[in-house]
Amino acid sequence: MGIKTVTDYVKFYINLEMQKSVSLLSFINNEKIVLKHKLENRKLDKESILNGIRILEKLTEEIKSGGEAAVLEKYGK
Repeated sequence: MGIKTVTDYVKFYINLEMQKSVSLLSFINNEKIVLKHKLENRKLDKESILNGIRILEKLTEEIKSGGEAAVLEKYGK
């Protein structure tokens, strides 16, 4: 998995240029679903997938406490 930090996820979202149509929180929730489905595949490195899920959960908590705009500004630089 190429995304290893919170900053990587936020920059990935920004580079997709879909802020006007999909919120960061929706994007994160969809990514978590994808990663949880990947956990079912026995051939994949589960530790990197679990790390991705932990990162996304951290982002979710930051959005809930500080707001999406603050998270985008903090990590999107």
